[in-house]
Amino acid sequence: VLAAVERKAEKMIYFDNAATTMTKPKQVAEAVAMALTNFGNSGRGASEASMDASRIIFSTREKLSRLFHGGDPKQTIFTCNATESLNIAINGLIGPGDHVITTVLEHNSVLRPLFHLAEQGTDLSFVTCNNKGRLKYEEFEKHLKKNTKAVVCTHASNVTGNVVDLKQIGEFCRKHGLLFIADISQTAGAYPVDMEVFQADVLCFTGHKGLFGPQGTGGLCVREGVDIAPFKRGGSGVHSFLKEHPAEMPVRLEAGTLNGHGIAGLSAALDFIEETGVENIHSRENALMLQFYEGVKDIPGVIVYGDFESGLSRFRRTAVVSLNIGDYDSSRVSDELETVYGIATRPGAHCAPLMHQSLGTVEQGIVRFSFSWFNTEEEVEAAVRAVKELAEDE
Repeated sequence: VLAAVERKAEKMIYFDNAATTMTKPKQVAEAVAMALTNFGNSGRGASEASMDASRIIFSTREKLSRLFHGGDPKQTIFTCNATESLNIAINGLIGPGDHVITTVLEHNSVLRPLFHLAEQGTDLSFVTCNNKGRLKYEEFEKHLKKNTKAVVCTHASNVTGNVVDLKQIGEFCRKHGLLFIADISQTAGAYPVDMEVFQADVLCFTGHKGLFGPQGTGGLCVREGVDIAPFKRGGSGVHSFLKEHPAEMPVRLEAGTLNGHGIAGLSAALDFIEETGVENIHSRENALMLQFYEGVKDIPGVIVYGDFESGLSRFRRTAVVSLNIGDYDSSRVSDELETVYGIATRPGAHCAPLMHQSLGTVEQGIVRFSFSWFNTEEEVEAAVRAVKELAEDE
């Protein structure tokens, strides 16, 4: 089975990197394999095997803190993915009677925890966007209430690729004494992220997208002094006789055995990012995105979503182009792209229902092309030709 998967992957042009990066730096797989055969359990022993796991985990905290300007590494917490990170932050900081401002750009990893809290008495307000998916920033002030406690916002739409000005939102939060929880799932590793500049209280991220790490890795960076209630309780490797879970970070939010094998892979991926440079990664990926956009934007019958006019300046977009061809269902287009042309894309709603309501694509969905450092100009040209042929057949 694995051999068949490898043969299929060799022939595939993979443009679904906003969901997960399939091609990783080769050292990531090597690091995971090394950890699988050499690591013990971090914090659960004094053997070299246990200490090796602890060393990798701590050094990865340091690398993440350095990449995101997150302060003390002990404030960087490991989770399974951004969904877990956002659930920890949202449920650990917000409760009944609080008011939260969020946006229509959000992924269900933000929306569903908030909708669940709303059933328990949390009040929600949504900042809307224009027809190109750009946020209407003036609405933040309009939504302010006496009981407003937090803003929860993505750094970039996973549907349109539009980047949100988190610095402006962070200044709004500081002005009004609000907590600021930022979802950087779509930008971490492929776009400059600075927790200090954003004035964010919590950054939530995943390891398997732009960070080039394994699935099952993620985390959050928490500003010192921000007290998040534990999402789970259990073994921590320290203070075993306490009835309560330990209060100090990072173990306060890390009950149970961490994914040391995955974190080893993430550590190797972070080395690749540091050596290559986030700006270089962003420039290459966006060059591929712009090449594709220029190739498809004027094709008769093709509708491209998102703001490309103001977004073409540096650091205003992620490497995403989402489109539809005539009235074709997005799933049909995506199936044709894979079965006929060997091109992997993402159709449908992308777990972002309010964004699709705003764009008027609830029924049709959208076909998303998302580009990575490991894609090539030749692959982009093949995708442009495929879209042209499909549009001609409409």
